[in-house]
Amino acid sequence: MPSRYRDELVSRCDGHLIITIDAVDSCLCIYPLPEWELIEAKLRELPSLHEESRRLQRLLIGNAVDLEMDGNGRVLVPPRLREHARLDKRAMLVGQLNKFSLWNEDEWNEQANADLAAIKQPGALPEALRELIL
Repeated sequence: MPSRYRDELVSRCDGHLIITIDAVDSCLCIYPLPEWELIEAKLRELPSLHEESRRLQRLLIGNAVDLEMDGNGRVLVPPRLREHARLDKRAMLVGQLNKFSLWNEDEWNEQANADLAAIKQPGALPEALRELIL
């Protein structure tokens, strides 16, 4: 973890993080434990007889792994999750408000470029989102 986040993560969750796959993108999501507990509560409220709900629960909960930051702010990402996100020596850790996403660097660059191109298209952003841009 970058040093600018370590102190806050230690104070908020004593360095206890949860990592799981992203249900949409080919990256991993890393949550501070209190944020993950909110996600778990939302997943628990989903109707258990809906296949889409069960699928989402299986993907997120079934792939969730506890992580502990060591004294240097490092975490060990399990091999099966590294394989899922195609992580090699070059990775990108991206802050996402209540979580981090961990990407293969090349895939992050491709996604960031695609997102930038899409957002520049006329009418790509609804009025409510345009008002959010600072």
